[in-house]
Amino acid sequence: MTLEASMPAPSSPERRLAKDSVGLAHIVFFVVAAAAPLTAVVGASPAAFAFGNGAGVPGAFVLAGLLYLLFSVGFTAMSRHVGGAGAFYTYITHGIGKPAGVGGAFMALVTYSAVQIAIYGLFGFFMANAIAPLGLVLPWWAWAFAALGVVLVCGQRNIAFSGAILGVCMIAEIAILLVLDLAIVFSGGGPEGITFSSFAPSQVFTPGLGVALVFVIGSFIGFEATAIFGEEAENPEKTIPRATYVAVLLITLFYAFSTWAIVQFYGPGNVQASAAAGIDSFYFVAANSVLGAWSSQVMNVLLITSLFACILSFHNTLNRYFFALGREGLAVKVLGKVHAKHGSPYAAGLLQSLIAAVVLALFVIFGADPYTVVFSWMAALAGIGILLVQVLVSVAIVMFFRKTPNSYSAWTTMIAPALALLGLMGSLVLVSSNLSLLSGSESPIVKAFPYAMVLVGILGALFAIQVKKAKPALYASLGKVFE
Repeated sequence: MTLEASMPAPSSPERRLAKDSVGLAHIVFFVVAAAAPLTAVVGASPAAFAFGNGAGVPGAFVLAGLLYLLFSVGFTAMSRHVGGAGAFYTYITHGIGKPAGVGGAFMALVTYSAVQIAIYGLFGFFMANAIAPLGLVLPWWAWAFAALGVVLVCGQRNIAFSGAILGVCMIAEIAILLVLDLAIVFSGGGPEGITFSSFAPSQVFTPGLGVALVFVIGSFIGFEATAIFGEEAENPEKTIPRATYVAVLLITLFYAFSTWAIVQFYGPGNVQASAAAGIDSFYFVAANSVLGAWSSQVMNVLLITSLFACILSFHNTLNRYFFALGREGLAVKVLGKVHAKHGSPYAAGLLQSLIAAVVLALFVIFGADPYTVVFSWMAALAGIGILLVQVLVSVAIVMFFRKTPNSYSAWTTMIAPALALLGLMGSLVLVSSNLSLLSGSESPIVKAFPYAMVLVGILGALFAIQVKKAKPALYASLGKVFE
């Protein structure tokens, strides 16, 4: 019996995710929740202010947003030709080739697994600190494993269920920051009043821009969640491109506005020193001053829900990567099964939750600090990984349209993707050269992350070549079975 005959038909319910499960709003929620607005603004931007270009951080967010809008031009055009739950894997496969696609998939799996582990560590850290004053003293890992269990249950449900949860969390965390931002603006700002110097080239393009971009680029991780749900989206040919642009614009404008507002509170001349003096309290001091003590308490609670929403979003993203690999035969076939009732990749969810639990357990066994090691190290690894994968996708977009008849302009198929490629490569160099700052560690392990991620990609490509030799029929079907 041939491989094609032995495989369930693409239309088989066991191997198809639930169609028409999510619309534009759900997909935008997934992307923005993965970006974790409150975590990015309150957690990441103070370091960008302190160590980067100071008052120019809002401009750095605009630059990053423009970079991803450029990336989106070719990305969304290609989404009309290439579908499926594999997202970047599928794009790279169709553009560069199957070995590169499998290599990209391997890197994406490591990247999103690292993000998830990082956020589990951060969630456990903040949750333990928030609950301890109430009399319930538990180690950080107890809360991390509790969150893992809840996320697993949510991921087993229909994707719209997770989308609803993410929507509520996202709206709440954006609301509290907008209240703070608007209160600062309507109060007339701080000691220097209201100024727009944060967007002036002389303020943005300073020697600290490279360091600021290290933190800013990381705030956009989760970008591909628009394409990864293409198989489950309503009218994906229109929904995916619209969701991509809406999500990138929303993230960019919100980050730029929130960081600009905090500059107004401290003043462009004082904001860098203020951030360096109290990274952890940078936003909470402003909230207490402008809104009152209640706001910082609410912000603490919403920071925890923001972290949970981020984990849930990446859980669903990872599920669909494992699902795509299982369905195409690159991993055990059981991963390609979907839930009979909810249409979710439940088997993939079980496996990747087990992997997360094992990695967390190893950190616990070795006594790793949840913030300085679990979060910081894994976030650094993820930053390297996502940029490497996005570089491959930019190359894949150009190569795909060179060999595929289309009616798009040169801007869509060549110029914008090429500009995005240059920007992403520059960002990759900046992140790689500032890993010690990003991770807070001089460990040789951390310094080896770029090489380790490249090695993961090479191993994936070699695995694909081995599949070609051992199972040529399977290799021939990669990226094509579920188009």
